[in-house]
Amino acid sequence: MAKNNFIIPVFALSLSAAAFLSSSNDVIASSDKLQNINSVILSEIELSVDYDINKDKAIDIFDVAALRKDINDKYNDTGIVATSDYSATADNVKLIGRNYINDGTTWLTQSGSAVEFSVTGTNAEITIVGDSSVNSDEKYRPRYAVIVNDEVIKDVIMGESEQTVEILSSASNQTVNVKVILLSEGAMGCVGVSNISITSDKTNPIKPLPKKNLKIEFIGDSITCAYGVEADSNYDPFTTSTENFMKSYAYLTADILDADYSAVCYSGHGIISGYSTGEKVTESLMPDYYGLINKNSNYAYDWDFENNANDVVIINLGTNDSSYLSYGFEERSPEFITEYEKFLYDVRKKNPDAYIICTVGTMGGTEVYDLIAEAVSNYTTTSGDKKVSHYLSTVQNQADGYGADWHPSEVTQQNSAYVLADKICNVLGIESSQIGLNMTENSEYELVINNPDAYAASYVGYDKSFWINTTNGGEDITDIIAEISDIQLKKDGRYKLEFDYTSSTAGVSIPFEIKGINNSYYNEKLITSSEKQHFSDTFTVFENDTADLLFYIGCNDSFNLTLSNIKLIKIE
Repeated sequence: MAKNNFIIPVFALSLSAAAFLSSSNDVIASSDKLQNINSVILSEIELSVDYDINKDKAIDIFDVAALRKDINDKYNDTGIVATSDYSATADNVKLIGRNYINDGTTWLTQSGSAVEFSVTGTNAEITIVGDSSVNSDEKYRPRYAVIVNDEVIKDVIMGESEQTVEILSSASNQTVNVKVILLSEGAMGCVGVSNISITSDKTNPIKPLPKKNLKIEFIGDSITCAYGVEADSNYDPFTTSTENFMKSYAYLTADILDADYSAVCYSGHGIISGYSTGEKVTESLMPDYYGLINKNSNYAYDWDFENNANDVVIINLGTNDSSYLSYGFEERSPEFITEYEKFLYDVRKKNPDAYIICTVGTMGGTEVYDLIAEAVSNYTTTSGDKKVSHYLSTVQNQADGYGADWHPSEVTQQNSAYVLADKICNVLGIESSQIGLNMTENSEYELVINNPDAYAASYVGYDKSFWINTTNGGEDITDIIAEISDIQLKKDGRYKLEFDYTSSTAGVSIPFEIKGINNSYYNEKLITSSEKQHFSDTFTVFENDTADLLFYIGCNDSFNLTLSNIKLIKIE
């Protein structure tokens, strides 16, 4: 072992070290390093650099103090039960998302802003405070939750200036993990964690939960806020009681990738206009507020990007702009492209090392996606930045339901998370599990006619409904095939195939299969009905393959079949 070049004499540590050593026999017995330091003191031999506990390049009494703290933290037992108060600061909790600390209170200022920590003791409670929003109409007050060991123990609309939540009550010491999270969007008000009271015999009964290896920031509008995700109907109006960030694609994506996250999102906001009925709405522009903790005046301070670095930044904006652009798309589009490109420069400046992924489309607006693609192309060409990409979000559909005001349902939010998690894996160069992905999402839909005497026509709808009509079905079932091609399958993956089907001719048997290059992985038959039917089944793939979903329609004259909501989802 390498030795240090200096010797520590016995008097340098003698009194304080001896007092500590003699009063800590039980701890000394548990610490080889401390016993070794005791031997060093007595023998005045050269010390290894391993004994520079506090890493200040000197071995002295301060290393004994540092070692004592390390041992106390390890054994963490005073034997004296006491009740102490702690603030929700970085020493005690993990801060998630954008927050504002003022006069000992940590304000959770954005969708999903949270604190996470572990508590060891017999009793503990948290004091939660509200800002002026507690006096708003109940539909617009902030909603928060308290989670203990992954179980939600409190989920309330904040209508008081202060609430106390018990998080631990036990006859003996227990350790629990705690999370306090803002579920509604920051524009509707914030809640603060003002105190954490703990009864324990531990010297350090509260600790931040560890940070994760990946950090993702989400910039968005109502979709990211999970607006109306818990509503009963698409006709329900907005209320914070149905807005739950833990059911947002953003939160779910972070969960899939085991990542920390941050969100800055406001309903109705856009790049050049907020939600509009024709006139430009300039008070709802995300580029004006991105650099702030929160747009509300009480929290409108610059966010510390340097000390809250992100690995990936997701920009999901443009849905509200489309309402403005639709009143004059051609003449208004150039401004959107220019301002989106400017926003990319701003996001890059504030996140110099992050991958940036741009998307839109969950609630429609595919024409806006084309503008985003052009803006990204302009930016990457001009800047040379290779860490910016884009993709079109999967459009919501009736089969998956809707939230309030036609916003994404829980199913749509979850499906969006699966897709985004896969996109993030791709840009980071890590393998994606592909779980939850619809493997037919980007497939080609084609009608294949293998007999020159057969005749059929087909049409693929905007929602990927596949309509097939035959007049001459030929002589074999393979003479006409409805083909959904280029489906990527993974070895040992378990998949769920489902689709709806209907026909004006009932009782016709239509074989179909999942066929790879050399293998058939699944085959079955459907029996047509004039009433819409649903098919669902699962199968396992035994090798990596590129496959097609084939429906054999030949031999059927004057026949029609409509296939819709076709999904091939990887479930394991």
